[in-house]
Amino acid sequence: MRWDIFGGVFEYLFLLVVFGAYLFMFIWIVYDLFRDRTLGGWAKAVWLVFLVFVPFLTALVYLIARGAGMADRARARPEQAPEYSDEYVRSVSFANPAAEIAKAKTLLDQGILSAGEFDALKAKALGKKF
Repeated sequence: MRWDIFGGVFEYLFLLVVFGAYLFMFIWIVYDLFRDRTLGGWAKAVWLVFLVFVPFLTALVYLIARGAGMADRARARPEQAPEYSDEYVRSVSFANPAAEIAKAKTLLDQGILSAGEFDALKAKALGKKF
């Protein structure tokens, strides 16, 4: 009777691991489907329908048919990340140091900034340490 309890626990843990692996596979395939720009919307929809209703067979067919492309897309993603982040940083950063210095000079001429504050803003716009 004691071994029967342990058998149930091991069976439960095995099913939990299998379900976790299936869930990971399902999420990874859906992520790959939507990352792929070569597939049209209808093709993606068909893959998703089959993945929901015939999950294990569809996942196996997907890995066989599109596994190489999956690996290529996964490898290309980190290579593209610096381009996107650098472009984003450029788009949200200050227009240019000259424009920032001109604004600060206008504020200095109006008496809003002191000479020390102007120098600090100028150094900041030029990227210099104080």
